[in-house]
Amino acid sequence: MERVTAAVDAVTLQVRLSPNASRDGVEAWRTDAAGRGHLTARVRAVPEKGKANAALIALLAKQLSIPKRDIDVIRGAASRLKTVRIAAAGPVQARLVAQLEAFADERTPD
Repeated sequence: MERVTAAVDAVTLQVRLSPNASRDGVEAWRTDAAGRGHLTARVRAVPEKGKANAALIALLAKQLSIPKRDIDVIRGAASRLKTVRIAAAGPVQARLVAQLEAFADERTPD
């Protein structure tokens, strides 16, 4: 199962976002019935006018130590399952892929 896709200048991943949560956090990698992997995340923001998406971008930027401007929700802005693109190349990209893959080992669901 491929969870993070690396291209020349970016990495993409699927994120299942739960808005209106009691806390912000990246939880763990999960697999859906079709065998596709997605990262689960929670944000306290409400899902209106892009607030939850902005909170997701801020959360990922903080967790990965990168600027928010490098992260975009490129698909699924109005749904829970989103495709996120992170601009990165070279050694930064390799570090990001390693950090994203490590969420499965570091974070456990409540």
